[in-house]
Amino acid sequence: MQPGRQPSPETRPQPQITVLDAGGQYCHLIARKVRDLGVYAEVRPSDTSAAELRERRGIIISGGPASVYEAGSPTIDPAILTAGPGVLGICYGLQLIAHALGGVVRKGDKGEYGLARLKPLREHPLFAGVDRSESQVWMSHRDKAETVPAGFDVLASTETCAIAAMAHRERPVAAVQFHPEVVHTRHGGEILTNFVFGMCGCRRDWDPKNRIPLIEAEIRERAAGRNVFFFVSGGVDSTVAYKLCLQALGPERVYGIYVDTGLMREGETEYVRRLFQALGATAFRVEDASAAFLGKLAALTEPEDKRKAIGEEFVDVQDRVLRTENFLDANWVLGQGTIYPDTIESGGTKNADLIKTHHNRVAGIQQLIAAGRLVEPLSSFYKDEVREIGHELGIPDEFLSRHPFPGPGLAIRCLCSATEHRIADQGGCWMVPVRTVGVQGDSRTYRGVLAFEELIPEDKATDLVNQSLEVNRVVGRLGSHVPMSMMRVTRAYITADRLARLRRADAIVRALTHESGFDKEVWQLPVVLMPLGTGDLPDSVVLRPIHSVDGMTAKVVIMPQELRREVTKRLLEVEGVCGVFYDLTHKPPGTIEWE
Repeated sequence: MQPGRQPSPETRPQPQITVLDAGGQYCHLIARKVRDLGVYAEVRPSDTSAAELRERRGIIISGGPASVYEAGSPTIDPAILTAGPGVLGICYGLQLIAHALGGVVRKGDKGEYGLARLKPLREHPLFAGVDRSESQVWMSHRDKAETVPAGFDVLASTETCAIAAMAHRERPVAAVQFHPEVVHTRHGGEILTNFVFGMCGCRRDWDPKNRIPLIEAEIRERAAGRNVFFFVSGGVDSTVAYKLCLQALGPERVYGIYVDTGLMREGETEYVRRLFQALGATAFRVEDASAAFLGKLAALTEPEDKRKAIGEEFVDVQDRVLRTENFLDANWVLGQGTIYPDTIESGGTKNADLIKTHHNRVAGIQQLIAAGRLVEPLSSFYKDEVREIGHELGIPDEFLSRHPFPGPGLAIRCLCSATEHRIADQGGCWMVPVRTVGVQGDSRTYRGVLAFEELIPEDKATDLVNQSLEVNRVVGRLGSHVPMSMMRVTRAYITADRLARLRRADAIVRALTHESGFDKEVWQLPVVLMPLGTGDLPDSVVLRPIHSVDGMTAKVVIMPQELRREVTKRLLEVEGVCGVFYDLTHKPPGTIEWE
């Protein structure tokens, strides 16, 4: 292909950049960021041979959850470091380059998760045009390089990481310990641009606007003349995927079923019904399965157990519908709105660590995948891309701007406990033995919550999590009916009463933040019910406002004080609510959802 010439809508150019997947949570985000620069990129396993990559202009080695000094950890063909193409290591990629070439990598005294300040030490083309004052970067690691290999210079450091960037003096090989691909690294786009065009000499060969014709062609190829049925959630992802199939195949070949699980927000079912009528869906209906879902969840407290039960019940509902409505015959395949963070966090790539189990990756769905009866039009895309695709499809902005809502619904925002526990006074804060899911160093954690009597700065919250192996989340109290010394973790399960309590709290928060305009300042605002309180007031509500672009990283957003006061006042009026707390934890180390 000649420089500047665009590929036809139904063909892809040969990749100029290959991202080697070492299991990092952001691996495919790297490839997408390169594509956003107008350069086509692919993802391959980390151990792909140098011979297979000889036509590439550049290679990027992703982060990952392993330690390079441990047996069985992801490796690279060391020949790629001397073969000629430019090489950029990111996080684990830096450690892998250092280890492969004789540097020393060790476990750090403390991890570095979230925001850090980068201090440049030496000029290099990788940082060309980047502000030389200290800049904000995003870290997620505990291991770190202690010495660089022969022939390398240290380019930058942070307060806890002496080798935050390094580069070879003669070859186009560089590495950074931070993540330039995430939005919270202030100059990350410039760094990737410098690597792709400055160090690798790539040319522009990819127009992201070609996405929809490519997706539609892939839908038609995957469907192979068969019809597609969806169990839609009413969220942005499944709705955009459904609309893509409508457009690619025609409404007569796409059937939509909305399963009311009893875990939805107030008014959600009727909203979804109106939406799909507006999209042009001619075959769409609601399946009420709330009793079955609540029955499966009644005795469960662990997040993974709840997610698996929801996934299994989805499959049971699917099986019942399919058997009675002839969707099991060879003329039908299942469509889903799975996006790439779902597959990454579910351990969907070779070296990735499981962060949480998604309902669309349980055993029943895996069987459909193995049978080749699955269409997932968005499985290579991220949330911001999905919204862009939806906009191009003509889906109303009012819908596309809705905050993401998890497939398992309110069940994973309704925390449970099989026993009562005291909370431990830590001297100015309290250790709450309610465990939540986190992601630290590309690995899953499942740890407790540290609760303060009031809000503390987010950077202090990050430091506390980095220093502790017992917690992955920090919250601050906004208000409560009793002092924290009188609170305890209560015995609690998913019940109709607790779901009604959470549903009411969620509706209050959504209404007040919409009236104030705050909902437009955040990407998502999960409202969580935590079993922390007293006998008469057994639960507390946790607010989780965050900013994100793709769901892979997230930064806490602090609600204005007057709005916090009004929200707290209204929530404390909800029956059974003892206290209101504010989640001060970035992602990493805490996942966006608590479970």
